[in-house]
Amino acid sequence: MHGTGTADLLTAAAAALVVIAIIGALYTHRFGLSHLLVFLVVGMLAGVDGPLGLSFDNYALAVHVGNLALALILFDGGLRTRWRQVRDGVLPAGLLATAGVAATACLVATLAHLALDVPWAQGLLLGAAVSSTDAAAVFAQFSASQLKLSPRLTATIELESGMNDPVAMVLTLGLIAWMAAPGAADGHAASSLAVLLPLLAQQLGLGLLAGAAGGWLLAAWLRRLPVTDDHDGLAALLMAATGLLLFAVTNRAGGSGFLAVYLAGLLVRHRAERLTLMSLPGLNGYTWLAQAVMFLLLGLLVTPHEVGHLLAPGLAVAAGLMLLARPAAVVACLAPLRFSWREQCFVAWSGLRGGVPIVLAAYPVMAGVPGAWRLFDVAFLVVVLSLLIQGPTLAPLARALKLVRP
Repeated sequence: MHGTGTADLLTAAAAALVVIAIIGALYTHRFGLSHLLVFLVVGMLAGVDGPLGLSFDNYALAVHVGNLALALILFDGGLRTRWRQVRDGVLPAGLLATAGVAATACLVATLAHLALDVPWAQGLLLGAAVSSTDAAAVFAQFSASQLKLSPRLTATIELESGMNDPVAMVLTLGLIAWMAAPGAADGHAASSLAVLLPLLAQQLGLGLLAGAAGGWLLAAWLRRLPVTDDHDGLAALLMAATGLLLFAVTNRAGGSGFLAVYLAGLLVRHRAERLTLMSLPGLNGYTWLAQAVMFLLLGLLVTPHEVGHLLAPGLAVAAGLMLLARPAAVVACLAPLRFSWREQCFVAWSGLRGGVPIVLAAYPVMAGVPGAWRLFDVAFLVVVLSLLIQGPTLAPLARALKLVRP
């Protein structure tokens, strides 16, 4: 009976935190603030420095839950993307998700080396963690602001947010393996690259293969199922389960599960559209629950008084990312494709950071990388400032640049 009472208290506490976060998000949304930011703040208030004083330092649990949530969010994002959008934005989004991520990581590494006085390897690790835009944050902000932009611009931003998470994940894990290699500590570039490059090729190659094969097979199977219009709830549950199954199998095989589920979602939407559209309303509820739990756990991990000690260098890194690194990467990728300067400005500013950088920054902590907790705290600051500054100003900037269509 004592165990049952404890379980009831934990359930009540978790449910109460979600309810408080949702109510707060509904009210703060009037000011253009992201719902995700409210979930994060509620998690912090429940943490060790908040009124509840809950002590939570289980990075492994937070990362595991975060990975499942991100997989579900990416699969949902792929299912919501029309094939025409893919054709319009695949080239610019692909460049931003690969070369743009690498360029951003390198520039942030320079900023971190100067502002935090960390070794170049750790600076590059921080750069990799914060280099990708966040699909959940981008999708939520675009849906909330109801911006009507040109098809190519919308497709570029949304596709990039789905495609660059796997690249940032692979780069982060590869860098951790690189730093653990015998030659990395001695600065032996050849030995380091011998560890990093095969891992990158394996993750991306198997992710692409699993996503293409899994998406095609899943769509063919779904079209044969006797699903009627009153099975929308079952359709949503089926989609969520198959997406997570593909994610787990691909990761187990050594590939990027994030890349696989996003690509599979695109193919399923294209080849099994009726069942996809039927499942989207129910799937939307699952993704919101996943986001809420993920951000609450990430907020619990943060110790605000420790973050305060890194406020000045963290602000410098965040400002450099928003005003220098991200714009430079966008210009380098989009200027050759004849995007106007207005469109480049908007794409640069729409690079919202969300749960992905915090989850990625937790990996070095679990791997025992020296000084990793500083990288985690700075990544947290970057996310908060991005949601606090870039999110509310996204729609006004689009109107000021005259990019909004009637």
